[in-house]
Amino acid sequence: MTLPDCSSFGKVRKPVTERSNGPVPSRPASSTPPIGTRPPIGKVTGSRHLAAALGYSLGGAARLLGETAFRHELVAATGIFGGFAFVGASLSDYVSMAVLFLALIAAEALNTAIEEIIDRISPEWSKTGKNAKDLGSFAVFCLLVANGLMAAYVIFSRLL
Repeated sequence: MTLPDCSSFGKVRKPVTERSNGPVPSRPASSTPPIGTRPPIGKVTGSRHLAAALGYSLGGAARLLGETAFRHELVAATGIFGGFAFVGASLSDYVSMAVLFLALIAAEALNTAIEEIIDRISPEWSKTGKNAKDLGSFAVFCLLVANGLMAAYVIFSRLL
């Protein structure tokens, strides 16, 4: 196994045994609590948690907008909903299509996350990485087909 070249991260400024305010105090081994008993990491709760979660979601949406495939899906959804308006689709048709489109967005986001992770941990070609990316792409494809079938059914059933 070869280790990656980390020289691009820069040089270590201080040894790990020092803090910015002085050396790290040494503790006797017996003062370190066992692994299951350490205090939990402080988490944001209440309304601050909701605000943080919203910020993370908006960051993910902004990242997803950088994907060409997602922008194409947005254009297609606009056309589909325009077609629904043209043929006089019912409210249930709109709701069904919106739910399917939201599922497509979720699959696209997960597929993008898979691709980012694979590219980060395995930049070289690997069969496992290819399989993970292909499976994510297949999930998106399945939802594209489902969206297309639903749109075609609604539009053609109203025209005929």
